[in-house]
Amino acid sequence: MTGKVLAGRYEIKDRIGIGGMAEVYRAQDNTLMRVVAVKVMLPQFAADPAFTQRFRQEAAAAANLQSPYIVNVYDWGHEDGTYFIVMEFVRGSDLKTAIQQRGAINQRKVAEIGSQVCQALTVAHNQDIIHRDIKPQNIMVQPDGNVKVMDFGIARAKNSVNDKTSAVLGTAHYISPEQAQGKDLTAASDIYSLGVVLYEAATGTLPFDGPDAVSVAMMQVKDDPEPPSAINPDIDPALEDIIMVALAKNPADRFATANDMRLALNDYLAGRPLNLGRGNSFTEAQTRVMGAVAPAPVPLADSTQAMPYVAGSGSSPSATGSFQTTNFRDQGGKKSTKKPVIIAVVAAVLAIAIIGGLVWAFAGAGDKEMVPVPNVVGMTEQQAEETIRQEGFQVGTKDYPLDESVPEGTVISQDPSGGEAEKGSKINLLISGGDEEVDAPKITGMTPDQAKEVAEKKGLNVAQSESQYSDTVDEGLIISQNPAEGQKVPAGGTIEYVVSRGPKTTKAPNVIGMDVDQAKQELQNAGFGVDVNEEYSDKPEGTVFKQNPLNDPIEPGGTVSITVSLGSNETDIPSVVGQSESTATTALQNAGFSVKTQRAASNDPEGTVIDQSQTGKAEPGSTITITVSSGPATPDPEPTDPGTGDGNQDSQDEGDNA
Repeated sequence: MTGKVLAGRYEIKDRIGIGGMAEVYRAQDNTLMRVVAVKVMLPQFAADPAFTQRFRQEAAAAANLQSPYIVNVYDWGHEDGTYFIVMEFVRGSDLKTAIQQRGAINQRKVAEIGSQVCQALTVAHNQDIIHRDIKPQNIMVQPDGNVKVMDFGIARAKNSVNDKTSAVLGTAHYISPEQAQGKDLTAASDIYSLGVVLYEAATGTLPFDGPDAVSVAMMQVKDDPEPPSAINPDIDPALEDIIMVALAKNPADRFATANDMRLALNDYLAGRPLNLGRGNSFTEAQTRVMGAVAPAPVPLADSTQAMPYVAGSGSSPSATGSFQTTNFRDQGGKKSTKKPVIIAVVAAVLAIAIIGGLVWAFAGAGDKEMVPVPNVVGMTEQQAEETIRQEGFQVGTKDYPLDESVPEGTVISQDPSGGEAEKGSKINLLISGGDEEVDAPKITGMTPDQAKEVAEKKGLNVAQSESQYSDTVDEGLIISQNPAEGQKVPAGGTIEYVVSRGPKTTKAPNVIGMDVDQAKQELQNAGFGVDVNEEYSDKPEGTVFKQNPLNDPIEPGGTVSITVSLGSNETDIPSVVGQSESTATTALQNAGFSVKTQRAASNDPEGTVIDQSQTGKAEPGSTITITVSSGPATPDPEPTDPGTGDGNQDSQDEGDNA
């Protein structure tokens, strides 16, 4: 595909990714002069009539999704037996790569990513578009920390046909239980998949893994995930609650909408108590069940793929392995269905609370002063410490995780995060260590391939931002880069560059000999303006016989002057032989010719034209020479007879004789 031009404008540069359904290429839009991503469907999908029909519908629908967190779809088309989509080229890397490189991500960053994805899903769900393949590979993290979700509508195209089939399309690690069973899907399926993504981002581990897609899909249907805290004990209980609600087996037990999930994530980020819907409100004070560390994941392809659906055990997901959001921590995360047990537990808790209150009252615990916990999130480390001490607390532990979304030295979170605490107690802080940075290498003057090789040695990416004409940098070499050489770049970040298109001159096509209309079309198609002149010539009428410039360089978009033949302009030359000089001169001048006269002796009457230099046709203004008779020639004198002479001679002869 490299070097190929699709739809006459999208020039394929290089492949940047491949999935189960398509290959993705970086390309140059030669019409708008911008970098785009082109997704080309694999032949086996393009040959499916049902798929192509839905593809056209879904591509059009995806193009109408407008959100700062959705990759824009610009165009789509069909060429060489397959379909392609032209999308926004997003700088950065996908979330899966970030998890693989760093393991568990900072919890606040996980929540921010989840909130942005929820906003994208809300836009799609409001237009009846279900993504059906939410996974970290489809979530692009940009250099500014914001995300963009890719592939809206594409997964739906195959899986939204009316007829039931024996296969479902998706990625086993991230599909919902109902998707694995081949059931009708709703927006709740995307919420489940996002729950898996947040689980993986917060723990560095997938909730379900196995040797093949079918076994993983069966786990999605039948097994409950370990609570994230069993893998990452430092996870915030509120964030864990959000993730576990999203992972409910029964779609009815999940968040009602993606917007509800977004609001819950925003409440967590703001330190507010969570309201998870349907009367479920969890706080950080709840008891957490600690499980064993999950086993190391078994490698399994994470591409979108067709899998046999997993049959249920005769009951719906809500009856097999689901959890209720009000008691998911009971029995290691499994649903308790025995109401007497629940009542007994509630009664026991109330009894303990009453007894505890009496003990506190009579044991003098009331002497401890409880004061509001100050909120220092967003402050600098120094400001936070001063505020904590001023409010009567002590600074507890301080950790400095790398976080590209929070400025270095800024408080990311605190524990406790709100409410009241005993005066003099400690407040633990999580402070941003900034982002790991490296010096940008020099890539100017290199080819893109050379620049990529140099950048990869420092763990960086490169991407072309645009191309420009240059009189000093050869075509195909890098003119400039951003960030510049020596500037700091976040590890795994991207250096953008501008490629030279060479000098801003070119040669116009040679149109001499063409018909005037053909010549104009040829020049205009090459991007030039056309100035048409007309002249008489010996060339056929309407034919271009002059061009300026012809072989000399010209700026793209410049004007080319062409001269078109009006045909021959010759007229008949009057025949004036035998006419008088004055009559002949007048006739020739009236025909548009100049007249030159010369004379010669002739037996013709004096003043009569006896010859002319040209007959037939000639261009007006040409000179015709006429020859005019000067009359008969004068005879030469007769020679003297040697036998006779004048008197002197005779006298001489006589003298000689004497």
